[in-house]
Amino acid sequence: MSNDPLAIIFVSNGPGELATWVQPLAKELHKQIELRPKSNSSLRSLNLVLVPCPNATGNENLFAQKESQFENIVKAKNFWEMLLKPKKFGTWPSKGLVIFLGGDQFWSVLLSARLGYLHMTYAEWVARWPFWNNRIVAMSESIVKKLPRRMQNRCSVIGDLTADLTETAKIDNPLPSGKWVALMPGSKSAKLKIGIPFFLDVADKISKSMPDCKFLIPIAPTTNIDEIKYFGSIKNPISKQYKTGIKSITKANNKERRAKLITNHSTVILLQEKHPAYSDLSQCDIALTTVGANTAELGSLKIPMIVVVPTQHLLVMEAWDGLVGLIARLPILKYFLGLLISFVKLRKRGFMAWPNISAKRMIVPERIGHITTAQIAEETIDWLNSPSRLSGQKKDLQALRGVTGAAKNFCKEIINLLKEKELIS
Repeated sequence: MSNDPLAIIFVSNGPGELATWVQPLAKELHKQIELRPKSNSSLRSLNLVLVPCPNATGNENLFAQKESQFENIVKAKNFWEMLLKPKKFGTWPSKGLVIFLGGDQFWSVLLSARLGYLHMTYAEWVARWPFWNNRIVAMSESIVKKLPRRMQNRCSVIGDLTADLTETAKIDNPLPSGKWVALMPGSKSAKLKIGIPFFLDVADKISKSMPDCKFLIPIAPTTNIDEIKYFGSIKNPISKQYKTGIKSITKANNKERRAKLITNHSTVILLQEKHPAYSDLSQCDIALTTVGANTAELGSLKIPMIVVVPTQHLLVMEAWDGLVGLIARLPILKYFLGLLISFVKLRKRGFMAWPNISAKRMIVPERIGHITTAQIAEETIDWLNSPSRLSGQKKDLQALRGVTGAAKNFCKEIINLLKEKELIS
C-alpha cells in the first residue's frame, strides 16, 4: 500500500446509526486495512465526526469511545468549529475520505469540501447530493433508479448494513423460560420522559393478566440505569399521570448478569446494560417500542413489535424528527404550537416504523395517538396468545431483511475507491 498519510472519516449522528452502521463497518474496515488506533504502525487513521441532529442525545461520543475504533472523535457540538478550524481537532493529512453514515447528508458534503477529501455516501433511501459524491453505496436497487442516469455508474448496491446484526445475535446468556416482552422506551430524554412511565404501567397491566409473562428493557447505549430510575420517579411530571413507579433497582453482579427493576406493583423487569443486547432481544416474543432506528434493529432480528407513540403528552412533540422537533423544543413556541404540530404531523405522517416504510405497507402495528396503557397491554396479550400471528409477522420481517455481508461489501467499495484514486496500492 502507499506510504502517504491518509485519514478516513465516518460522519454520523445518533445512537441508532452508531450501533447499526458505524460500529460494524469500523470493525470490518479495521480487518481489511491497517488503521490507527488498532494499528500502531500505520500512517492511516479512522476517525469519527458527529454532526448536529435533533435525534442525538449528546452522549454519542461516549458510546463511540468504548470500542476504541477511532483515533479522533469530534463531538456534534464542535462540528461547526471544526469546519472553521479543523487542525484544532486533529492532524488531518492532505489526503482522505469522508463517508456519510447518518444525519443530514449535507454535513458530510461540507466536511469533505473543507478538507479537500473524497466523499462517499451510504444511501438507505435516497442519495441527496449525488454530484458531490465520488462513490455512492446503496441499500437497494431502488436507490440507483432514483439517481440521474449519468450518475448511476457511481452507485453500487451493497445491501442493508442493519441486516448484519443477525450474525451477532448468538445466545450467550439464556433468559429464563417463559413469554418475554422487550420494552424499548427510547434513547433520548424526550422519549424516556414518556416511554419509561408508560411502558412500566403497560408491564404492570400485562403482569396482572398474565402473571407468567416476563419483561426486559435493553438499555440504550446513550442512557443508563440512573436515567431509567429518574424518569420512573415522581421527579418526572409525566410519571404522576400513571399508577406505577419504581420500587427498587438491583444492579448486575457476577452472579446476576442483568440488573433487576421491581415496580411498585411488584412487576419484575430485567435491565440489560450490555450493548448491543441482541442476544437477549432475540429471545423475546414481542417488543413494545418507540419510533426510531430501533425498529430497524428489531426488524433485522425478526422480532415482532408494536410501535407506540402516545401523543396525549405535550412533550412528545420534542421527540419528533427534523424541523418539527426543533420547533417543539423552543420554550416559548412549544405550548402554543405543540398541539397544532402533532395534529399536522399525525395527519400527514405516513408510516413511521422502518419495516412499514420499507415494505410500503403495514407489517407491524403502529399505535400513534391518544392511546392508553390498558389498550397496549390488551393488544400485547392478544399477540402473545396467538403464536400464528407472531410467526406471520416474523416471516414478513424476514422477507424484508437484506442479505448479510453489507459491511464487507462496503469495505470493498472503500478500498476500490482508494485504489482508483491511488491513495492506497
